[in-house]
Amino acid sequence: MLLFVKDAKYLEDYKIEVEFTDGKKGIADLKDELYGTIFEPLKDKQFFSRFKVDEDLETVTWENGADLAPEFLYYQSFKNDKSMQKLFKEWGYSL
Repeated sequence: MLLFVKDAKYLEDYKIEVEFTDGKKGIADLKDELYGTIFEPLKDKQFFSRFKVDEDLETVTWENGADLAPEFLYYQSFKNDKSMQKLFKEWGYSL
């Protein structure tokens, strides 16, 4: 399944409402995912909120070069959906 981010909107804290190319919309809460050198600046909520959807990469990016794979955002948005567990397991995300 090829999956990309179509649109994204900042909600609050570290939450982003993400719309994917398969038509699904979900909320990715990234508060526990901002670790590592490139993601440290994103812990500043003002900086975090200034993401954009890069048209070439078709995912969420920040001005410091940080980006997240569309599949990871999809997983974060729907990880509690029991009907999607098999797909997430195929992608290598364990619950």
